[in-house]
Formats: sequence, C-alpha cells, structure tokens
Amino acid sequence: MTYYGIENSEGGLLQTVFVCSYMVFAPIFGYLGDRYSRKAIMAVGVLFWSVTTLTGSFVPASHFSVFLLCRGLVGIGEASYSTIAPTIIADLFLASDRTTMLTVFYFAIPVGSGLGYIVGSSVATLMGSWHWALRVTPVMGAVCVVLVLLVMKDPPRGASEGGEKLKPTDWIVDIIELLRNRSFMWSTIGVTCVAFVAGALSWWGPTFLLNSIYVQGMTGTLAGVSLVFGVITVIAGILGVASGSGSSTYLKKKYPRADPLVCAFGMICSMPFLFVGAVLSKYNTVSAYVLIFFGETLLCFTWAVVADILLYVVIPTRRATAAAFQILVSHALGDAGSPYIIGAVSDAIALGRTSVLAKYHSLEYALFITCFVNVIGGFCFLVTAWYIVEDKAAADKVIKEAHCEELAEIKLKSNDVQEITMIDLGNGQFPINGEPQRPI
Repeated sequence: MTYYGIENSEGGLLQTVFVCSYMVFAPIFGYLGDRYSRKAIMAVGVLFWSVTTLTGSFVPASHFSVFLLCRGLVGIGEASYSTIAPTIIADLFLASDRTTMLTVFYFAIPVGSGLGYIVGSSVATLMGSWHWALRVTPVMGAVCVVLVLLVMKDPPRGASEGGEKLKPTDWIVDIIELLRNRSFMWSTIGVTCVAFVAGALSWWGPTFLLNSIYVQGMTGTLAGVSLVFGVITVIAGILGVASGSGSSTYLKKKYPRADPLVCAFGMICSMPFLFVGAVLSKYNTVSAYVLIFFGETLLCFTWAVVADILLYVVIPTRRATAAAFQILVSHALGDAGSPYIIGAVSDAIALGRTSVLAKYHSLEYALFITCFVNVIGGFCFLVTAWYIVEDKAAADKVIKEAHCEELAEIKLKSNDVQEITMIDLGNGQFPINGEPQRPI
C-alpha cells in the first residue's frame, strides 16, 4: 500500500479484482471441464497463472491500474484448476476415500494462504522488496504444470461410481437442475459466508493486529505480524480441515445428515472466538492470536466437507459446472467484496482521523461484520441438513439408472453376437461359439 500510495479501500480492491475475475471465468472453465480434457485445461490455466503473477511483480509504482489488471488476470488462471480438480478427485475415489483425498486437496486453501504470508514476508525481508514475493510462486507453478502433464490422470467422468455412460446435458439444463437442488443451493450460500469471513480476515487480519500492537505502545512491523498470522493460518487450516472431514466421516456412519451439521457447528462456534479475540487485542496481542487461531480452526471445518456435499448431491457430468457455479456465487457475494467492504466501512468510521487509536477502532468495528455473517452461514448449513438425504438419493438414482442401462446394452450386444454364431448345419445341430449343440 505504501509503494503505490493507496488507502484501505484501494488496498481491499486488489483482492476484489482478483476474486471478480476468478468467479467470472469459473463458469467458463466449469462448462469446459464437463466436456473436454481436464488435464489440458488445468495445465494451460496454471501456466497462465504463473506468467501473470510474475508480470505483476515488475509493474512500477506509477501504474497501480496495471497492477490491478495483472491481479485480475491471475484470477483467470486460478479459476481453471480450482474448478476442475475436485471433479477429478471424485472420479478417482469413492465414499470415505474421496473424503480423505478432498481433505488433502483442501489443505491447500489455509496452508497456501498461510505460506503466502510466511514466504512472502520472509522473501520480502531477505531481498528488501515485496516484489520478490511474487517471483517465487511462478517457479512452483511451473513445477505444477510439469506434474499435471506427466503424472496426473484424467479418468472418465463418473468412473468411480459406474456413471461413465452419463451424457452431458445443455448448460441451461444444468443450471436449472442445480437451482432446483436444495442441498446444493443452501450449502452454496453457507460457503459464501465462509468465503466472506475468510477473505476479510486474510486481508485485514495482519493490519488490524499491527494496529493493536501500536495501541498498546509497542513496536512491530507488518512483515513480522504477517509471519505470525501466516503460521496461525497454516496450523489452523490443517487442524480445521482434518477435524471437520474426520468428524463428518465418523458421524456419517450413523447420521447421514452429519456433513452439513458439522459445517454449521464450525461456523457458529467460530464466531465468539473471533469476536472476543478482536475485543481483547488492544489489551493483549498474544491472547488475540490464540482466540483467532481457534476461530480460524473452526471456520476451516467446512472446506473439504462442502466439496464432498457437492460431489454426492450432483451427478458426475454436472459437477464441474456445479463447482463453477458455487465459486461464482461464493466469491461474488463473499471474498470478492468483503475486503473492500471492510476497508470502506473502516474508512467511513474513521472519518478522516489518522491517529493510531482511530485506525484501530475503525477497523475493529468493521471486522465485527464477519461475526454476523458467521451466524448466517451456520443457519444455511442447518437448512442444508434438512434436504441432504433426499438430494443424495436422487443423484444416486440417476447414476444407478445409467449404470443399469450400460449393463443392459452390454448384454444385448452379447446376445446379438451369440445369435449370429448360430448356423443351421442341416442335421438339427447349431454351433454356438464353435461348440455343437442339439436344440431342445
């Protein structure tokens, strides 16, 4: 922010532009992912992401608008693989194995976010410029491109469930069916609330905690606070994703509605920790770190579980579109706007005052918005629990019918071949598959 000479609202706009491009292009990749080579789409997307990230690191201070553009282009690359990757996992694994693999995959959200703070602040300090933080990740992206092309498998859609014969329907039909899927829609609204809170915390958390340190009369740096906040986010993410998916896997054996109930528990219970952590931050920063850690851990209960819900209430040939739709809605109403909203509300509360105390309280009151959003998200997951069993059964029925049709088709072809091999020899015998048989 200092480099480009921008204020809080403009700083939040960086995240908003990124997420806006991400969510706008997600439906495009969702449509492509249900119909074309997912491996090729992911490889091109990751490569594009790496190039645009690297390009942004060379934008001079006088061209903030160009940096905004580069940030937006990064979102396009990210939309390609985040939309498609879960559907490949769904086609490779089933039941509890799928949940486990989704847990590993969704470690990337909190761990990647946390490592962003850690690596970014460390590299910036080491090299003396924040630009170098943007020059490290493209190297990792290049490695990912090679792994996607040489190692990753792209199985037939629905392979793990016997739904390979399902045919893609028109995009309009897909959207209409998704809108009718109550579990999918309510869980989408719930994860939108998760994205709103996570986006606001990841963007403004370090700044808020740094202000709390200044209010206490102590000294600190944004790089130092970001490093600690990043470590907290990584550990909370690992524990939260693992605890959420582990709890749902265990409870689902007896309670088929366990998945959305686990998400509701995480959302509602994280709220008091985040609220009290913000209030106590001006008295003791360590206690704030601890409370935020527990709040983020509970918030991360939802990531893998929500993805699992989507995959078993939506049929295989519609899953990439469903994932894209969920990305569009959750980011459009979630973390695309939350950093900017929190920044704008903070600026409005400050009323131009620039004292340390004014900056602290204005951002504190603005962040209280996330507490209300947490409760709303918890309610949405409770509603999802009401419909989840019925919607899962409907998706399973479609897959089973397609599998039965495939078996019937195979049997029919087998009978046709058998009839062709039966030739009258004139002595009352017919060779069937080369063996003489006497008709009864």
